[in-house]
Amino acid sequence: MDIQSIKNRFGIIGNSPALNHALNTAVQVANTDLSVLIVGESGVGKEAFSNIIHALSARKHNSFIAINCGAIPEGTIDSELFGHEKGSFTGAVDSRKGYFETVNGGTIFLDEIGEMPIGTQARLLRVLETGEFIRVGASKVQKTDVRVIAATNRDLLEYTQQGKFREDLYYRLSTVPIRVPALRDRPEDIPLLFRKFASDFSERYKTQSVQLDAAAQQLLVSYSWPGNVRELKNIAEQVSVLSTDKAVTAETLQKFLPQGNNSRGLALLPASGMPIPSPAAGSSNEYMTATERDILYKLFFDLKKDMNDMKQALYDLAHHQGGIAPQHISDNLLPVYSNNEPAPVVTPYNPPAATPVYLPHNDAVDHHEEVEESLMLADREKEFIIKSLKKHKGRRRDAANELGISERTLYRKIKEYDINE
Repeated sequence: MDIQSIKNRFGIIGNSPALNHALNTAVQVANTDLSVLIVGESGVGKEAFSNIIHALSARKHNSFIAINCGAIPEGTIDSELFGHEKGSFTGAVDSRKGYFETVNGGTIFLDEIGEMPIGTQARLLRVLETGEFIRVGASKVQKTDVRVIAATNRDLLEYTQQGKFREDLYYRLSTVPIRVPALRDRPEDIPLLFRKFASDFSERYKTQSVQLDAAAQQLLVSYSWPGNVRELKNIAEQVSVLSTDKAVTAETLQKFLPQGNNSRGLALLPASGMPIPSPAAGSSNEYMTATERDILYKLFFDLKKDMNDMKQALYDLAHHQGGIAPQHISDNLLPVYSNNEPAPVVTPYNPPAATPVYLPHNDAVDHHEEVEESLMLADREKEFIIKSLKKHKGRRRDAANELGISERTLYRKIKEYDINE
């Protein structure tokens, strides 16, 4: 069966090379019993590939079931997959068969496999290697003949390095990996998909199908589509239902696209409605979303609060110990020496090394004394923290209270300055 026939049979739309390669791989592996790992972002249509593999396999007349591992609570997923015996846990009022028992001879599609608990992963690995499983609360080993197709939008190889996913299970599942391309990686398919969705919705709602002008199509292609095909389908439905004019312009379409992520290096001219390259087009920096801005603002506010806490701590310690004249502590945290002569101004990014400061000459003193003093704020902070920890015999909470900062900030400073308590 050729690729075009596969597309027509399963409703796959698009002609991009990446999509065709993924379909070719699915067709070639379908008639085997090899485990398949389908990788792709959320919304690209990974489940459609699992249906293709099952329908073209020798198991096509047997059961097929799709399971979202992230939607099943950790405490019950073993029971769902492998079954349980009566009384094996609270609420187990009767024995129950699991999916690996009921789908014997068929195919199980495990979506979001990266969300599966480590303990369940060990059970799954045994099924893949030996075809054996044990119900929860039972001691009898049972056999099953099930083909497993898994899918994930996570980087499972990175998960293995973090200890979140078993490395042996990863290599056992990814016997044949299939990577489904994101929608933004096949822009030539976007207008085709939109027309198909718009036509479907016009038939469903008994309305005229919407048509995009050239500028609207260009805007559609330039959008980054973080939700992939699922998001495109939702936008097509919104435009079909809510647009009063069935000839949709770029200005009209812009109203349906989420703000802050409207395009990849394109901006919309208000007057003409035509997308044009933005000033940042071609640069390596992506536009910052509203969520990212909120995170950065919060980070800046937290940093400023930490600095204010430290300034207050320096003020309080100076006031009690007399090391720095408290009335001269400024926002720049510049020390003032006992003769009330301010130290030279030091920029925060390139502080100089220790600088000699000379006492002024008068009749009582016919020579000068050289005083070596570090002007770096970090040295002052470290000195006060060490003094406070010694004073309170290493009790961080008491030291933090005296310094006027949070215990979390004190812990971070101890790590930063490599202070041995």
